[in-house]
Amino acid sequence: MSHRADEEIFQNAIGRLDNAAEFSSIGPEALERLRYPKSMLQVSIPLRMDDGSLRVFQGYRVRHDDTRGPTKGGIRFHPDVHLGEVKALAFWMTCKCAVAGIPFGGGKGGIIVNPKELSRLELERLSRGFIQRVADFIGPETDIPAPDVYTNAMIMGWMMDEYSNIQRRRTPTVITGKPIPLGGSLGRDDATGRGAYYCIKELERLKAWSPPEVRVAVQGFGNAGQHVARLMHADGYRIVAISDSRGGIFRDEGLDIPRAIELKQQRQDLSEVYASRSVCDCPECGCVECHCQPDDAGSGKIITNEELLELDVDILIPAALENQLTAENAERVMAPVIVEVANGPTTTEADAIFNAKETLIVPDILANAGGVTVSYFEWTQNRAGYYWTVEEVHQRLSQIMKREFKLIYELMVTNQIDMRTAAYAHALNRIGEAIESQGTSTFFSTQPTVQPIS
Repeated sequence: MSHRADEEIFQNAIGRLDNAAEFSSIGPEALERLRYPKSMLQVSIPLRMDDGSLRVFQGYRVRHDDTRGPTKGGIRFHPDVHLGEVKALAFWMTCKCAVAGIPFGGGKGGIIVNPKELSRLELERLSRGFIQRVADFIGPETDIPAPDVYTNAMIMGWMMDEYSNIQRRRTPTVITGKPIPLGGSLGRDDATGRGAYYCIKELERLKAWSPPEVRVAVQGFGNAGQHVARLMHADGYRIVAISDSRGGIFRDEGLDIPRAIELKQQRQDLSEVYASRSVCDCPECGCVECHCQPDDAGSGKIITNEELLELDVDILIPAALENQLTAENAERVMAPVIVEVANGPTTTEADAIFNAKETLIVPDILANAGGVTVSYFEWTQNRAGYYWTVEEVHQRLSQIMKREFKLIYELMVTNQIDMRTAAYAHALNRIGEAIESQGTSTFFSTQPTVQPIS
């Protein structure tokens, strides 16, 4: 990717600020600060492959803003990782943490790699090698990584262990999303999907939905997509379509979501790291692998990811990668409600089209904030050495997600703006207060009054 195109991705993300600033109390100096990441690190990671050869992988870590607390954000392993994307994701994390009201700023990282091409040992060596390169850039009070695309609890455990080896002491607070025995939090596995589910339950209350009458399509059947689909299915919502990177499945009568999750998880490639099968491998029932016979009256249909986005459904949940809803396909998207579980699935051009159509979008910085919120819970528990029950985690997450949803929805209605703009305005209010509490031009340009000594 050219430098110009790379930078455009970040600038498009920053462009959200200008739309929201009008409806927030943030001052121009604080707004200007947010246009620039605080610091960026690019590293080269030499990796000895199992056949004895050497490959060098490129990685990034970006810290966008730490005014409200240490930066926080995931590490992704993907062949399309690039600096502009990581900068944009770090910016979104700054806003997401402010939306949730948790004391973090935004960070993000990634390695340019197709992890499915690596062996288990190569994957571990790459994970540890990345931490060796960024160890001076991260830390429990500085920058706290977490899982993201194609990384998971096991990889976070390796990374935490490597950082602890470098520091010569056990340091669980440096990484969140760890395995439970290594200091992870109960409730972290489904936190992103559960947070989106709590937002949907608020919409259900406001719009008086009857779940069995609501048709739902979920693009992306990874961790977040699986859990939001599972929770909605349990409440009676009709999940008619799901997909992953290899394609999707549609069944008008609804899909057996628990069975689909169970069978996809049974067929693994890198020892509980990456699934080797697709959700479209069994069109008869929407599961991954089964021995059922096709039912002419209710068999499923294999569809593409692109077709899923344009289905006639009531709720569309993009839970895959960025830029799935664009100016090219937005007019054909029929869902009146979109809940963004993925980061940045909607381009700014598509936003304009959806606003004209009066499509309600629950934006990513709200809808998927459950993950970083429970990461905050994990960090808090690690620091205290006291761990909560899963019921306590769910209750605290529900309280935060519902509280922030209501505040943003009210801001949207009061100002007659779209929900994304309202969410960014809500975030800017909190970030602006923090930045401006350190002083602005108004403060520094005023001659101080000399107070007499009492």
